[in-house]
Amino acid sequence: MLSNHLQNGVETAKLLWSRLPNTEDEDGEGGETDDGDGVLRSVGFDGVESLDYEVIENYAYRQEQARRGRLYVWYYVGVKWFFALLIGIGTGLAAVLINISVENFAGWKYSWTFRIIQKSYVAGFILYTMINLALVFSSVYIITQFAPAAAGSGIPEIKGYLNGIDTRGILLFRTLVGKIFGSIGSVGGGLALGKEGPLVHIGACIASLLGQGGSTKYHLSTRWLQIFKSDRDRRDLVTCGCAAGVAAAFRAPVGGVLFALEEVTSWWRSQLMWRVFFTSAVVAVVVRTAMGWCKNELCGHFGSGGFIIWDLSDGQEDYSFAELLPMAIIGVIGGLLGALFNQLTLYITHWRRNYLHKKGNRVKIIEACIISVITSVISFGLPLFRKCSPCPDTDSGIECPRPPGMYGNYVNFFCTKDHEYNDLATIFFNTQDDAIRNLFSAKTIHEYSAQSLLTFLVMFYSLAVVTFGTAVPAGQFVPGIMIGSTYGRLVGMFVVRLYKKMNIEEGTYALLGAASFLGGSMRMTVSLCVIMVEITNNLKLLPLIMLVLLISKAVGDAFNEGLYEEQARLKGIPLLESRPKNLMRKMTAKEACGNQKVTYFSRVMKVADVANMLRTNNHNGFPVLDQSRSGETMVIGLILRSHLLVLLQSKADFQHSPLAVDMRSQSLPIRHSVSDFVKPVSSKGLSINDIHLSSDDLEMYIDLAPFVNPSPYVVPEDMSLTKVYNLFRQLGLRHVFVVPRASRVIGMITRKDLLFEDNEDSGPVELQSTSVRGRHRGGSRVTTRNPDIGSPLLNGLLD
Repeated sequence: MLSNHLQNGVETAKLLWSRLPNTEDEDGEGGETDDGDGVLRSVGFDGVESLDYEVIENYAYRQEQARRGRLYVWYYVGVKWFFALLIGIGTGLAAVLINISVENFAGWKYSWTFRIIQKSYVAGFILYTMINLALVFSSVYIITQFAPAAAGSGIPEIKGYLNGIDTRGILLFRTLVGKIFGSIGSVGGGLALGKEGPLVHIGACIASLLGQGGSTKYHLSTRWLQIFKSDRDRRDLVTCGCAAGVAAAFRAPVGGVLFALEEVTSWWRSQLMWRVFFTSAVVAVVVRTAMGWCKNELCGHFGSGGFIIWDLSDGQEDYSFAELLPMAIIGVIGGLLGALFNQLTLYITHWRRNYLHKKGNRVKIIEACIISVITSVISFGLPLFRKCSPCPDTDSGIECPRPPGMYGNYVNFFCTKDHEYNDLATIFFNTQDDAIRNLFSAKTIHEYSAQSLLTFLVMFYSLAVVTFGTAVPAGQFVPGIMIGSTYGRLVGMFVVRLYKKMNIEEGTYALLGAASFLGGSMRMTVSLCVIMVEITNNLKLLPLIMLVLLISKAVGDAFNEGLYEEQARLKGIPLLESRPKNLMRKMTAKEACGNQKVTYFSRVMKVADVANMLRTNNHNGFPVLDQSRSGETMVIGLILRSHLLVLLQSKADFQHSPLAVDMRSQSLPIRHSVSDFVKPVSSKGLSINDIHLSSDDLEMYIDLAPFVNPSPYVVPEDMSLTKVYNLFRQLGLRHVFVVPRASRVIGMITRKDLLFEDNEDSGPVELQSTSVRGRHRGGSRVTTRNPDIGSPLLNGLLD
């Protein structure tokens, strides 16, 4: 009988093993493929595509704008605010779901484990390890099988999206689902990672899905939500989602706004600031309402933990000038350890991508499960070797020891006496939120020994480095706080012994250590400073937090870039940083173009020629040339590859004659709306291979003039590359034309030409233009413009 059960168990294990995914080339939503870390591409930048933040002012766009009245403008603005409300509610509810789930899984795990270890520590260890393994396996299986783009924190990809780079798969519905449930498994499974980075990605996914009206693949779309058709509007929504994610993760609405401004966005304006602030406020209300609801014991094991806030309002009241030196030392340590963390994770992630993860999804699952077992062995096993300490005789009001399975300080683990506690188990055998709360706690001097803190620092630092980059949703905020608060409290212990002052709190130094490590790793300053103040509820510590952040960032910058910038470069996301390289100051726009041959279209093209040019190159934008009445060749605008594919697929604008249509005719038919040219977010969109053209279609012609952008951005060939870089980044451009130096000037716009009242009821506003014909002492004289003279021929195209 026993042999039969054993044989059945072996067969079942083999069956489950055979069903594990082991290939990387399964088609997903939009025909995506995964190369191992959730970033979808083959080599280089092949899997990423620039976004069209520039307004394409073609004929269809101008006609649609002309039909819109003031009522539509108010409706358009109102929908943006309504979407900001929905983003805040959706992100807040997602955070509530994740936190309640994680806290309940952790509560069940620790209560069952503590109940069993009263009889047998071996049985308790087996149960503890198996629960963690099951949760981590569920997370990695969801990622590898269902949503590969949900692996990692997602912040580098979202930062790339707001920088103008669309990585396939990062904002899909299945990515959102995988991120939520994958985060529950990975964080609940006790891995050395957090849920705060994934919450930023979750907020961005919710915003993107609302912006495009839902998911068409899963039949969860609605037409009345499909209002925003441009990448510019979707960018604003995703920015609101990023801020909402941080606000939900830390209960820090102001910190969420500043995080979006400082860390992820490349473009900002005051109107967007108000909507982002409103979204973060909505998240704060949703989270606060959920916390009030859970206080009635309706959320299972979820109690005061989960929604991160570590109250230090009763901590250290004041500090002396002599304490600034050890605080500065904490900043230096944070910069060094943060830079080292970035470098180690970069090396390990590079090895994973190029070697380990190329062996298939089965290896990813095995890797995550092995790390889960190692984490469980360390967190359960190391406290067993630590000698218990007697409870302190203080009037702090903190219970010692805590009842088994309860959150708080002074955990009784493997102790022979009732009034003893295990200091290493207090931080190891606990959820990360509770462990940080213990490290930040005030009035608990001498709770931890230096040996225990040093042991935890080395082991958890190593686990965080190894865990980061596995095929599970992983954030680095909370692990960074864990690492920093450990060495911060260690420094605080030495300060207490050195100065022998009663008002020094070790928890205050733990907070400064947490801020220093995050500053040294992520290189954030303003937003991180506000987040730390909001989650600790202690404004008195603001100057000290600013001090350690400035020092840690300066030290870290001396060695490498921030964590997200390093990971973005490793994943092949070509970010345009805020500052151009020094080499660009010595280069011109023409030199950047090199000797490239510009691929262009004539105004009227044969369909066969258009299809052939799209098949033979991968450019996403093409200049369109035409002949003026005087016979001069001129550039009439820019046409996008995606627009050409839509025209070829619809076939509505094919014509038998090679003659151009009259653009000044009032009877020019409008066969396309702006929505026809919209590419789905985070998908490959339409391909030339998806379009079938008959032999008769190939012999027809198409006039491209109604579909070109007649006003693309143009720079002279001798403009410095630094100015081109700033123009490209600040305006969110995708293409810039490089042309020879202009031979004449038809006008010059100054600030006063742009200052006028937008009053539609008072009739047309007459602007006084400043045009140039020659040099005059008394000012410029008005000249007439020749409508037949266009831009000169191109020297190159910056794409």
